[in-house]
This record gives sequence, structure tokens and C-alpha cells, in this order.
Amino acid sequence: MPPLRDVWVFPYPDLRKDFVFISERYRPPISLLRIHNTLTDSVEEFSPIVPGKVSMYVCGVTVYDDIHMGHARSIIVFDAVARYLRYLGYDVTHVTNFTDVDDKIIRRSAEEGVEPLELSARYIKRYFEDVSRLGVVPATMYPKASESIGDIISMIEEIIANGFGYAAADGSVYFDVSKVENYGRLTNQTVDQLQSSGRIADDPNKRGPLDFALWKAAKPGEISWDSPWGPGRPGWHIECSAMIRSCMGEQIDIHGGGNDLIFPHHEDEILQTEAVTGKPLANYWMHNGMLQVKGHGMSKEEKMSKSLGNFFTVRDVLQKFDGRTVRFYFLNTHYMSPLVYGEDMLAEADAARGRLVNNYRELQSYAKTAPSSTADPSATVEEYRARFCAAMDEDFNTREAIAVMFEMARATNKSMADGTLSREEAEAMLTLIGEFDSILGIMPEDTKDEGLDEIMGILIDLRKELRSRKMYDLSDLIRDRLKEAGFVLEDSAEGAKWKRA
Repeated sequence: MPPLRDVWVFPYPDLRKDFVFISERYRPPISLLRIHNTLTDSVEEFSPIVPGKVSMYVCGVTVYDDIHMGHARSIIVFDAVARYLRYLGYDVTHVTNFTDVDDKIIRRSAEEGVEPLELSARYIKRYFEDVSRLGVVPATMYPKASESIGDIISMIEEIIANGFGYAAADGSVYFDVSKVENYGRLTNQTVDQLQSSGRIADDPNKRGPLDFALWKAAKPGEISWDSPWGPGRPGWHIECSAMIRSCMGEQIDIHGGGNDLIFPHHEDEILQTEAVTGKPLANYWMHNGMLQVKGHGMSKEEKMSKSLGNFFTVRDVLQKFDGRTVRFYFLNTHYMSPLVYGEDMLAEADAARGRLVNNYRELQSYAKTAPSSTADPSATVEEYRARFCAAMDEDFNTREAIAVMFEMARATNKSMADGTLSREEAEAMLTLIGEFDSILGIMPEDTKDEGLDEIMGILIDLRKELRSRKMYDLSDLIRDRLKEAGFVLEDSAEGAKWKRA
């Protein structure tokens, strides 16, 4: 197997954050993780190929434009999956690819008068800027199609040698689907059903309608690489099979992506890899549901995509909403469920997340002055932790995990209000929230929030001083301006407290 290339590792260290996982300080309860496997359409107990290690490949984006919210859903879903696997103590190798050469990139680069790889490099950099703002932990490797040509050509040669591929007269190479007997395993469809699906491209060079391109002969003026069959470039499906093999070996634990990739992309990946290795490509196939959009002249929901022109870029959305609100919006729904996009839904998510943030803030403030107690809070902590992990163990059910956090918030709000929550309990709850957030990434960053807490304390003291001098107009001005900025001051017997509106 060829050595890993340095360029595959996360290439923008200035955008990398120091993510310290709670599992490094705490060993979670024994996990009975179960995953819905698209291949069997059932929920199965997870058992990795190598004990203690997980190999996970998630199909990335074609980089000819900024990523949209549909992309963001898949990125955030599998970020949470990788985070939880690490929380459980697994050594996770998470690979996400970039398709940096294809028809769309070639067309866009011609329109802009730049080289295709220059265009794709620009959007790869913007991709990392966007996902960093979404709090995404960088994957272990980011292979690119343009830097995997040697691996791709070698794999195509093996496919041909094993009798599953053929070269056409124009220099293209195709996979011969007639040589396999179980095509359609992921979609649970027959060859006839797949053939009538309407997603098969006509090509006079193909022997059969379901055959697909492994290597595309170059057209005049197109970017190309030399190959045994003449100048050309990779087909879409082969790049993922070759990258998986080069980065992680012949068989992996988890293969992920949006459910729009099941056919033909993932079905074809299976055929290509098995034609070479004779082994299953992945033991578990995970697919997130589509982000849908209603409106724009449509009578029903349609999946968000650039081809339909109904997409909203992450970059634009982040001008109105915090990246952690976007994470909450996606993770507050089971990853397999379809989700309808709208700014009103994001606003609702922001308000709901705000309740968790306010509880966290109040716990921080309360813990500074709360009465101490000799009572051990560990039993309560363990109960919430066990319930959170039980939700995540059942096919990464982040919605139920977040519901546990809301129950914690309601319980601690009540006990803070009646003064029965001890300092030790408050501190334990704060630690537990941080533990859960190492998986979900929906709470504010502590460093930024501690500074904000200090600033708010100064404003509260200033307002108190103004009121003592009967300068009520200025004290009310501080309160009103803070409210406009999204912060609410509440006066109580213990003094003023602040929270997000």
C-alpha cells in the first residue's frame, strides 16, 4: 500500500482548535453502541475490525463553490459521530475527501478563466474557514482526487485484470456491471429497478446501461493526466474506493454520507472495491437524511442542492446565526430524519439553545457564592451521564441526548431558585455539561464566555452605582442597550443577574 501523503493531513493549522476530549480524563460507562446499518436496514451492535480503533470514511464535497447548509448537516452529523467514538475511548481515523476535479469544476473554472485546480484550492480553503466556524473537529486526513491519480490508476488496472472493467475506443474505462450478481444491496433493489430509476446516464461507449465510468477520456482543452488508456481523469466513484484503500486499507468500519449518495455512488464504490479485494468495503453504512427546502416556486419539499438552485451557503447563514446554533439545529433531530430548512427554524433553535446557555451561565454565577455541602453529587451526575450515553449508544441519538441536557437544566434551575443546590453540585453539573458538549459542541466556548462574564459583572456594578446615586435614566439606558444586544438583566434579592435574551 502506498505511504500516506503529508498533504492529506489537515492543511490549515491556523484554523485548527485544540480539542481536548473528556475521555482523556474520564472513562465513560461500558458502551453497547448500536448503529443503523443501511446495508442490512437494521440496528446492529457495533464491533470494530480492530479492537479499540475505528476507521471511518465520509464522502466530502465537490469544491466548485461554497458549502451550503445541506453539506453542513452531513459534516456536523459525522463530526458528532467521531467525537462520541473518541469519547468512548476509540482511536478514530476519520477521513473526508475532496473531489477537486470533475465536470462542474471544469465548467466553473472556464467561466472564471482560472485553472480547475486553482478554483478548487480556493474553495477548499473557504471550506475549512466555514467548518471551523461550525466548531467541526478537523478530520484525520483530507485526500484529494487530483493527488490520488496514481492510486486510482492502479486500482482501475486491477479491476480490468480481474475481469470487471473494460476500455472503450475513446480511451475511457468502464465497470462491467453484468459481471456481478448482487448489485443494489444498499438500496435493496434489483438491477431492473435500478435501471429504470432515471439516474442512469446514456453513453454510447458503455456496453450496458448500468456500467459506470472508472476513467474519463479527456476532451480537448480539459485538465487531464496520462494513463495506460490515454489522457483523462478519474470517474467520480473510483476516487473514493482508491482513497479509502490508500488511507485506511482494504476494509473499514464505517462509511458515511448523505442518503442521496446511496445510489449510484455508494453502490458503485462497493462493486469497485470488492472487484479488487474480494472483501466488503465497510461493515457499517451510515446515511444522514436530506435537508429540504420548501418555497422558491416548489409545491413540496425538495432536497437542498446547488443543481436545484435552492441552497443557502453556510457563509451567508453564519452572518445571522452563531455556528453553535447551527450545530444545535442539526443535532436536535435524529440524523436519519429529513429536516426542513428555514430561518424561522433556526431562530427557534437559537432560542432553545439559549435556554441551555442561560442555565450554564446561571450555574457558573451560582457556583461562586453557593453554600457548600458534604453531600456527594456523584449519584446524580452518574444518572444523567448514563442517560446521555444511553441515547448516544442507540444510533447516535443526539436529539434524546439534548433532551437529557434540558432535563438537567430544569432540575438545576429549580434547585438554584429554592437555594437547595450546593456549590459542589453546581460545579459537578458544570463539569458534566462540558463533558456532554465535548460531543455535541453546542455551548459557547468557555474562554470567550468567561471574559463576557467579567464584562457583564462590570456593567452590573456600574448600573448598581448609578442607581445608588439616583441616576435612574443612565442605569435604565445600560439595561435597555444590553437588551438590544441580546442580554437581559434581572434584579433579585441577591443582586442583578444576566442571561441571554
